[in-house]
Amino acid sequence: MSGYLAKIMTPQAALAQSQALKGQQGVLVMTNGCFDLLHPGHLRYLEQARSLGDHLLVALNSDSSVRRLKGPKRPVRPERERAEMLAGLEMVNSVVIFPEDTPLNLIELLQPDILVKGGDWSPETIVGGPETLARGGQVRSLTLAPGYSTTNLIARIMNL
Repeated sequence: MSGYLAKIMTPQAALAQSQALKGQQGVLVMTNGCFDLLHPGHLRYLEQARSLGDHLLVALNSDSSVRRLKGPKRPVRPERERAEMLAGLEMVNSVVIFPEDTPLNLIELLQPDILVKGGDWSPETIVGGPETLARGGQVRSLTLAPGYSTTNLIARIMNL
């Protein structure tokens, strides 16, 4: 597979990639989320996350995980489409879909140098934060762009 679709990978492929990056003294930044309908807030957040290191890995909630977290009408877009949209972004280096409700297993596997979430998460509530800090990594809560949310976007569309 070539082009941006090659950025969508299994956890094992992401592990090999992260080990190679660390062997070159590179900094792996990891974030996670549903990324159901991309909007400017997502783009600004991902750009900010990418600026913290050499490689940005996005852990993407699977469809079943999104349904458990957001309700039976979500996600709007299936996981493969959401993964493809993320992989097509220049600032995203890799995307891994995970089936659990949290990315803790993936965080423990990949051991990112910097773990980030949006400003609606305090660093102490970020899943995988204690594990990342215990390894000497960083946990960051990034600024959210005001006025953007997938839930609000869906509500606007429904009201058309």
